[in-house]
Amino acid sequence: MELTRAQRSGPRTAVVWAALRREIERQGGRPLTVLDVGGGTGGFAVPLAEDGHRVTVVDASPDALAALTRRAAEAGVADRVRAVQGDGDALAGLVEPGAADLVLCHAVLEVVDDPAGVVGAVTAALRPGGAASVLVAGRAAAVLSRAVNGHLADAAALLADPHGRTGPKDTLRRRYDAETAAALLRAAGLEVAEIHGVRVLADLLPAAVADGDPQAVVDLEMAAAAHPPYRDIAAQLHLFARRPSS
Repeated sequence: MELTRAQRSGPRTAVVWAALRREIERQGGRPLTVLDVGGGTGGFAVPLAEDGHRVTVVDASPDALAALTRRAAEAGVADRVRAVQGDGDALAGLVEPGAADLVLCHAVLEVVDDPAGVVGAVTAALRPGGAASVLVAGRAAAVLSRAVNGHLADAAALLADPHGRTGPKDTLRRRYDAETAAALLRAAGLEVAEIHGVRVLADLLPAAVADGDPQAVVDLEMAAAAHPPYRDIAAQLHLFARRPSS
């Protein structure tokens, strides 16, 4: 598999871009209406706009949105990218219901106050048959990384905590495994079509190895992403889900 333009940002996002590309192809390559929740500076939004899609980015950070606006202008796609300031928890009041062909919700559900409410708003924002790309922090990877780095107390705390946290100073409010993440989406009425691991191996490779043959790293990530137990120890879990057509 050759690297697409979007994948050139590195193997850490190749699995996500592959799923997005499949959805775009499924839609016949037509321009899509995309909502990117927590999209920040436009790492996904700008490449999608470059491919002809219209993207609305909702993010709480005015600095990130300012950087997004500059990035979109530099790429010549300012007319296809809209920035909306707001928290994920307030999503329902910020976007038009039933209008999005595709919603991206990446690295959001682990930090918001009400993840179920956010997923409900994501579902409402989708048109019937529309798709959601959801990326969450993986619990197993967090346990393993702390253990191998000698932080055994943190690893034990994270393993025991029902939300997958090390304690009150943890920067994330929760972490997920495939089952808990899928259950959250299904409870909101979404049908989970695919679950992949993201950064299954990429974070573990020495820089010299990753930089020496980036195509081989992408191929390895893609091969491991869908297969437990490799999928389940990934740093992040990517769920691709769909709002039922009826």
